[in-house]
Amino acid sequence: MEDLKVGSQKPEARSQIKDIRLSIQIDSFKYPDGTQALSDIKFEIKHGEFVGILGSNGSGKTTLLKIMDGLTKDFEGSVYLDGTDIKRLSPKEIYKKTGLIFQNPDDQLFAATVFEDVAFGPINMGFKEDEVDNRINSALRDVEMEGYAKKSIHNLSFGQKKRICIAGLLAMGHEILLLDEPTAGLDPMGEYKMMNLLTKLNKEKGVTIVMATHSVDLVPLFLDRLYILSKGSIVRSGIPEDVFTAPEDMSNVKLRLPHIAELIYKLKHEDKMDFDRIPLTIGEARREIINTMQNLKLKI
Repeated sequence: MEDLKVGSQKPEARSQIKDIRLSIQIDSFKYPDGTQALSDIKFEIKHGEFVGILGSNGSGKTTLLKIMDGLTKDFEGSVYLDGTDIKRLSPKEIYKKTGLIFQNPDDQLFAATVFEDVAFGPINMGFKEDEVDNRINSALRDVEMEGYAKKSIHNLSFGQKKRICIAGLLAMGHEILLLDEPTAGLDPMGEYKMMNLLTKLNKEKGVTIVMATHSVDLVPLFLDRLYILSKGSIVRSGIPEDVFTAPEDMSNVKLRLPHIAELIYKLKHEDKMDFDRIPLTIGEARREIINTMQNLKLKI
């Protein structure tokens, strides 16, 4: 397939194309043993979006991220990065813009100190020493790890290691982050802090983020759009309110509704409480319950 021809499009079309950072169409991908891993996947990631790929273990999330990052290229279909087929790009060209953060940071970190690990990318990109230092300081500040440059990687917590992985990509100037289960292995407060950090990078720094996760309770609070992956195919997509509709739909793909949504769903369908919608957060649920109770008083 040819690269997308931006110059030949009408102004509105050119604007839309420039707004698309990643365009994914995977017709088929099989593992070496012939097992079908992914099929019939088609979606786009726009500039500045915070998108989730939601699926149970074994649904194909990690494999999909590796294809989007150019680590796996022997698939049928195409992935375009800023209008260019990723199969035609060198690893260096890809990693100037996008990078994948693995679920286990120990698979990614290799240097003795934080400074050395974050510096590896900028140094290999050919930046001068002053620029490398500036990029390291800026990246550590962005992930709220200032003052850790001289710390040993070995002495960091699991969550801190994940932040250093993110810093390493930011120091290289990555504008697109692909994260595989970024909250896995963290305690509840650690999960919340990680999601707040990613939201800050997305909203304040304009970083486009795609995260694979099975954490249904975090998704409604932070993400703009969801794609549900089941058995290697996208079975549902949209904003969280459109995706989380009924327990049966979620159980069919080995997931569940967020806890608060499941509670309201049961109150609505089993206890016949007249809710207008199924809220996904505590704040939304509180408003729905208050409105419902007020309507009941008016009827009485």
